[in-house]
Amino acid sequence: MINLSKILILGPHTDDGELGCGGTIAKFIEEEKELYYATFSCAEESVPEGLPKDILLKEVKASSKVLGIPEDNLLIYRYPVRKFDHYRQDILEYQIRLRNDINPDLVLMTSPHDLHQDHYVIATEGLRAFKFTSILGYEMPWNNINFETRSFIHLEERHIQKKLDSVKCYRSQTGRKY
Repeated sequence: MINLSKILILGPHTDDGELGCGGTIAKFIEEEKELYYATFSCAEESVPEGLPKDILLKEVKASSKVLGIPEDNLLIYRYPVRKFDHYRQDILEYQIRLRNDINPDLVLMTSPHDLHQDHYVIATEGLRAFKFTSILGYEMPWNNINFETRSFIHLEERHIQKKLDSVKCYRSQTGRKY
């Protein structure tokens, strides 16, 4: 059994970590793991009209608080949504810095089969940066054509409820199909 005391979640955009593995985050926090959540975009360009451009920044902070992620362990980068491919090297270097600074035992990130261009960049650069670390991919069913389930993390109903409560913090996203 590997030691899982430090865990890093890589979320391409605010809400991806919660949607993809929020229940697992809740479980790890409950188990008093040292958990870090890095999100690479607040997607200001995608904010619904009429809402403040920083609404997703406020929502990710509220959601992280619901999950119990310490404020200092929420790491927010501001890459433009749908343009991560232009910043691949910078994103890789940030991930290497995270690897060196945090030295996580486990990294959870989007699947490399994810069709969203930003999710794909985080996954492929994450594989490069964390290739000597245990990695699990979380899947967004609406972005994945191929499901290759190889691992499960057993969750209790309370973990799922905590995930749902955290996702409810994203009121700006309620009109989205997902």
